[in-house]
Amino acid sequence: MRYPIAIEKLMRLLNKLPGVGRRTAERYAFDFLLQWKDEELVDIQSLLQEIKASIKKCDVCGSLTDADNCHFCSDTTRRRDLLCIVGSCREVYAIESTKEFRGTYHVLSALLSPLDGRGEEVLELGKITNRILSSEITEVIVALDSTLEGDTTSLFLKQHLEQFPVKVSRLAFGIPVGSALEYVDGGTLARAFLGRATF
Repeated sequence: MRYPIAIEKLMRLLNKLPGVGRRTAERYAFDFLLQWKDEELVDIQSLLQEIKASIKKCDVCGSLTDADNCHFCSDTTRRRDLLCIVGSCREVYAIESTKEFRGTYHVLSALLSPLDGRGEEVLELGKITNRILSSEITEVIVALDSTLEGDTTSLFLKQHLEQFPVKVSRLAFGIPVGSALEYVDGGTLARAFLGRATF
């Protein structure tokens, strides 16, 4: 079956989204996007361009922002003695939704995965070291996924942080093994934060 070239290109682009196969891309194209009004299509086009142009990573913590420093780093009411290391920007918002953590964040670029060629250089340990040495951090909370990569990265960070006079803790293991933080319900995530333990 041959679609018009523009529709075929649209379906190929939609197919790049996670969880969107060929049939779902076809349905999105025909049942939704082709049915939208012209102004709605213009809105989504301009929004995608705006996001690409205006959203960047915070120079301090690595979270997403549209300013020089993100909302979390510029908030003067946050506790500067607590640093929470997470694996992605989405996890910052998952943790924030619990309203249990009022410290600062550090977002890693990637987790360790030797099989995928990601060694310790992806952790950019110099940035973490500089933050500890140049601030009043007394506790570092490692809040990474309970997966092979997350566990490996957590242990590596623990060993690296032992040289500093900071308490190192990890979220309690109430989080199901193999799950991503963004999919854990708020109650479980809040309990995991409250029950974090030194490791």
